[in-house]
Amino acid sequence: MIRTFFQHVGQTSPSPLAIEVDRADGVFIYSGDRRYLDMVSGVCVSNIGHHHPDVTAAVRAQAENYFHLMVYGEMIQAPQVLHASLLTSILPPSLDCIYYVNSGSEAVDAALKLAKRLTGRRRMASFVHCYHGSSHTSLSLMTDPERQSVFGPLLPDVDHLRFNVVEDLARITEQTACVIVEPVQGEAGVIVPEDGFLQALRTRCDETGALLVFDEVQTGFGRTGRMFAFEKYGVVPDILVLAKALGGGMPLGGVVSSKRRLDAFTCNPVLGHITTFGGHPVCCAAALASLKVLLREDWVAQAETKGQYIEDALRSHPAVREIRRSGLLLAVDLGREDYASRMLGLLLDEGAVSDYFLYNPTSFRIAPPLCISMEEADMAVNAVIRALDKL
Repeated sequence: MIRTFFQHVGQTSPSPLAIEVDRADGVFIYSGDRRYLDMVSGVCVSNIGHHHPDVTAAVRAQAENYFHLMVYGEMIQAPQVLHASLLTSILPPSLDCIYYVNSGSEAVDAALKLAKRLTGRRRMASFVHCYHGSSHTSLSLMTDPERQSVFGPLLPDVDHLRFNVVEDLARITEQTACVIVEPVQGEAGVIVPEDGFLQALRTRCDETGALLVFDEVQTGFGRTGRMFAFEKYGVVPDILVLAKALGGGMPLGGVVSSKRRLDAFTCNPVLGHITTFGGHPVCCAAALASLKVLLREDWVAQAETKGQYIEDALRSHPAVREIRRSGLLLAVDLGREDYASRMLGLLLDEGAVSDYFLYNPTSFRIAPPLCISMEEADMAVNAVIRALDKL
């Protein structure tokens, strides 16, 4: 199996984890006679854990009825309607409509198209060390010359602002269609907004007429201790980008805004954004079941307490230089790139799966499923400490 994997399945790096998975359940991934504690959640996808029975049942039931019927938006499909109704019921009134797509990258692309269509402007602004996906459009928003240069030329007219630097907000002008921001920067290594920064960003967008786009692909659905990070910081965006945990383990993305704004895709031109598989009924059935679980359980409210527990247990280790955290999203900074890269292998030896950050090579990630118990949190802490002791 491993030889076929490397020969016939396209790779993203020279050194994938290459764990041959037999099954996954809760916070654990099983491979042969080994069990791994998942401290990544598929990069913030599996917020309710792996193989949740409610999601499995919903997928099975929908598969018995129908799969894909027609390109998105043409037929009334109960999984889409029911999920959209429940999701928008827990969002502010200005975010009352969702346009379903396939992924976070596509959602970002659609959000930027929507902003240009609504404002008639062409300039966009993003932030240094942001991450918004891997499409050509998403890559244009980032500030990674090594990653960008081989794929140029990219989209023009993108202004890159510094996160948490209020003075840079003056670069948002009446020519700016939108500003896209992660309320907590993920791949930069869990950079939390300083007091007042997102509020100042909201004010500047209001002053200039630029639309504020929040990318909550990683932070959404309880990861930061609130259902959405914008609730935590008291700032409501004009457009909300969702994916990852949205689908409950199935591929799904979405652009959320007002019905009035999203109707702009229906005319001038018709089919302003179109997707074949967006809002796939099986994916929406999984999303609906997953959201119901999050609303029923107390895991979102517990994310801050569990995250603080893990942080407190690791902060005093001599190898740890800093821990940055929002809810159950943690960056453990070791101050050295070689230490952080070695930790991933050491953690695998200890039966735990972690990951690195694209733009913060001295840190490693801890972001377990929100359903992690305190006993399992202790297992994670102990695995990390044992690995740190071997550095």
